Amino acid sequence: MNDETRINRVNRFVNTLNQARELGLCAKEAGEGYLVMELPYSDRIIGNPDTGVIHGGAITTLMDTASGSVMICALEDFELCPTLDLRVDYMRPAEPHKPVYARAETYKITKNIIFTRCEAYQEGGETIANCVGTFMRIGKEATPKSYRDMITGGEE
Repeated sequence: MNDETRINRVNRFVNTLNQARELGLCAKEAGEGYLVMELPYSDRIIGNPDTGVIHGGAITTLMDTASGSVMICALEDFELCPTLDLRVDYMRPAEPHKPVYARAETYKITKNIIFTRCEAYQEGGETIANCVGTFMRIGKEATPKSYRDMITGGEE
């Protein structure tokens, strides 16, 4: 699978997730086992109206979505992998009026579990937050074929 196919699959998947679609999340870069996703800045995600700082929940959603979507870049066949555990460590607030990016990667894939790590950051800035996650593999066949076809474009 090439990088363009990965990005297209991730964006189709993200568009099926209401919260991710509402936040405007989209894949910007993808390769084997890694993904970069963008959270555009908007007034709707401000956590502190006095400073314009983004609410931590939006950044957590970005990191969870990137970590959960990186499986599309790591596995040959599409399968849903629900979040089992996600630990987020916040380092600093995001700068207002700038998008936030999350770079997620798989670092171990087993028959039943996928382990990920992710970093949220802004262009030219230092880390906003880090997270590690575990995701349960439920298998290709546990995902309805019509949904798989929607994500893969019927390529499987």
